[in-house]
Amino acid sequence: MLLGMNKPVNQIIVIFGASGDLTRRKLVPSLYDLFVKNLLPGNFGVLGVSRTSMDDEEFRSRLGGNLPGDGKKEQFLSMLYYHAMETSDSDAYIGLSERLGKLDQSLETGGNFIFYLSTPPSLYEIIPEYLFRAGLAKSEQGFRRLIVEKPFGTSLESARNLNVGLLQYFEESQIFRIDHYLGKETVQNMLVTRFSNGIFEPLWNHNFIHHVEITSAESLGVEGRGGYYDQSGALRDMVQNHLLQLVGFIAMEPPAVLEADAIRNETLKVFQALRPIREEDVERCTIRGQYISSTIKGGKVPGYRQEKGVPEDSRTETFAAIRFYIDNWRWAGVPFYIRTGKKLPTRVTEVVVHFKQVPHHLFSASPDYTPIENQLIIRIQPDEGLLLKIGMKIPGAGFRVRTVNMDFHYSSLADIHLPSAYERLLLDCMQGDATLYTRGDAVEEAWKFIQPVLDAWQSSGNIPVYGYPAGTWGPEISDSLILNGKWRYPCKNLTDDGSYCEL
Repeated sequence: MLLGMNKPVNQIIVIFGASGDLTRRKLVPSLYDLFVKNLLPGNFGVLGVSRTSMDDEEFRSRLGGNLPGDGKKEQFLSMLYYHAMETSDSDAYIGLSERLGKLDQSLETGGNFIFYLSTPPSLYEIIPEYLFRAGLAKSEQGFRRLIVEKPFGTSLESARNLNVGLLQYFEESQIFRIDHYLGKETVQNMLVTRFSNGIFEPLWNHNFIHHVEITSAESLGVEGRGGYYDQSGALRDMVQNHLLQLVGFIAMEPPAVLEADAIRNETLKVFQALRPIREEDVERCTIRGQYISSTIKGGKVPGYRQEKGVPEDSRTETFAAIRFYIDNWRWAGVPFYIRTGKKLPTRVTEVVVHFKQVPHHLFSASPDYTPIENQLIIRIQPDEGLLLKIGMKIPGAGFRVRTVNMDFHYSSLADIHLPSAYERLLLDCMQGDATLYTRGDAVEEAWKFIQPVLDAWQSSGNIPVYGYPAGTWGPEISDSLILNGKWRYPCKNLTDDGSYCEL
């Protein structure tokens, strides 16, 4: 089971958009994993809601095919129910309320409901309003919680409007804005690495750290979602939410207590301290790219503009890199770098902390001496773990020094289950723990930082979109973004790195 986690109280999860891909691939399998580990409430139900016409048995059959065929599957499927309705019709919520009331009574779940919006963003304000009108948003008998999927807005203005809209019907304490990156075990482990180790926390500041880089690479392209992706782009899709949230965990001050608001207060302070990127500095501090056709492993790969649904003259970025600073006492003068893109050589997400070199190169007399750069690599996915690069003496005469790796892999922990991100986040919401969910004010601060870059990219015809062949590490010019250094080029395996990995 998940260590340190207890069973939640009896409750029902209502999933809007239950006939969609997210429910089938992520949400229900994650709930099943919790069931197998005996972490679901004693009395529990899932009510799927969407327009598709089907009954409970059809719903169970449709989702059961995506679950392991073991002895517990049928028992779990019996907890699934379905309600067909038009979610944009306010009158339909009367029927939903009646169905929930009957289920609540038969399952004895105490009026405790979680509403999960696995729907298009256009419904993010409509569904909460109609839930409120139907008397489902608040209850003196049990709790009511609302989980909102990304994207949480497409701009600073839309994010602010969405926050205002949601808070008309639900209180902030009821709203859980989900970012599945924060559910990854290695993201949470950043807090433990920093705040439980005396060898790291004293060094975690501008006196000892040269720069920090974050890479989130995908080997896939837009995979038939060109029409959707062209309205988003890498900056909106990855940087504004996932990667800035990682920055918050990396750069935050230690919270006074290990509680949701204490931790989220500290990440908010990081976002508030981000140095604004002025319009005249956008071209100097950011790089955008778009993958073009190439040959990978003997096969012809189309460019982004040849993808279905993408305009022939699209300037939407599939690669984004950005240099920025956090203007506070701890991080003064330390550059942070973020890089993300599609059709890169491998799928990998990691944080690299580059420590400053020693002030005097004592062993530089060696003919093949290379200054040692200590790095701490926190691998988010795949091959999750930590890697520390340090200098060691090569055996033999003299003092020849080389870089060696000290590494830890989560896979080396015997009999320890590494829960999926949705598994962890769903359980947290069921327990009312919002630590790993983003708060409205933090979402707005992240958008406030990104918005000037988006505006400059859209309005200025002078900021180029660099092409890069699919299967490479993005535009060549992205290396020039890093001051007095270079990107780490990671491989699928944590301890392998080099200038290029074809996997």
